[in-house]
Amino acid sequence: MDNPYVPVPMRVKMARFESDDRSLKTIDLEPVEGEIFDFMPGQFCEISILGKGEAPFGIASVPWEGILRFTINRAGVVTTAIHQLEEGDVVGVRGPLGNWYPVDLFEGKNIVIVSGGFAFTTLRSLIKYLLKNRERFGKITLVYGARRPDLLLYRDELDEWKKSGEMDMYITIDKPVEGWEGYVGFVPQVLEQASPSPENAYLVMCGPPAMIKFTLPVIEKLGFKPETVFTSLERRMKCGIGKCGRCNIGKYYVCKDGPVFSLDQLNKLPKEY
Repeated sequence: MDNPYVPVPMRVKMARFESDDRSLKTIDLEPVEGEIFDFMPGQFCEISILGKGEAPFGIASVPWEGILRFTINRAGVVTTAIHQLEEGDVVGVRGPLGNWYPVDLFEGKNIVIVSGGFAFTTLRSLIKYLLKNRERFGKITLVYGARRPDLLLYRDELDEWKKSGEMDMYITIDKPVEGWEGYVGFVPQVLEQASPSPENAYLVMCGPPAMIKFTLPVIEKLGFKPETVFTSLERRMKCGIGKCGRCNIGKYYVCKDGPVFSLDQLNKLPKEY
């Protein structure tokens, strides 16, 4: 960003609803002028809609796709305005913001990815990065769940990844549904069933607070040390540049020092998150 306060105009290249109830919408953005900026898995952008405001969203794409992808849950004024966007509309974007998943630290290690619901966005970016550089990483295990099948994001890609055999995949829904052939059960239960080894491994987790609350004891039971577990405090992001002061936890500004933190870091902070 030449000026972190000034949004860059970007055009909606693609817009589609992910879920049957139309609560989740994916948009692909491309610059009105020039090329997409460089970024890393785990980073965020602020999307602004004229007359409505701006809000932070995790980037679901990777730079070589040539677009910025976001999947957004309709929850308020800004997200409702984004859900009304159509192809060709122009929005403002500030970014990339925040830090990223420590992919250099992950080199040569086994990677366990745990997610629930639409928090899977930045983890799609991470998975695409890992698969693009597959020779640099060990075994990859994915545990991903949602309440029902239509709330699972990027289902076509999930199928492609499963067919490729490059990851061990445990895709689950909360309750049985006719025609569903995957796992049934909550993410913590399926993670314990998968039982990935903590040896020579890092674990990345991103999901709703309830999922994280009940997954942390399973992670500890499996033997993962706090310094090998990373999560994203994406729900704490505000202005994106640490000026409004609304994202601070202890000594950290989530916008600037995060949103990606190790569990070891979080264990030393006030439980405000």
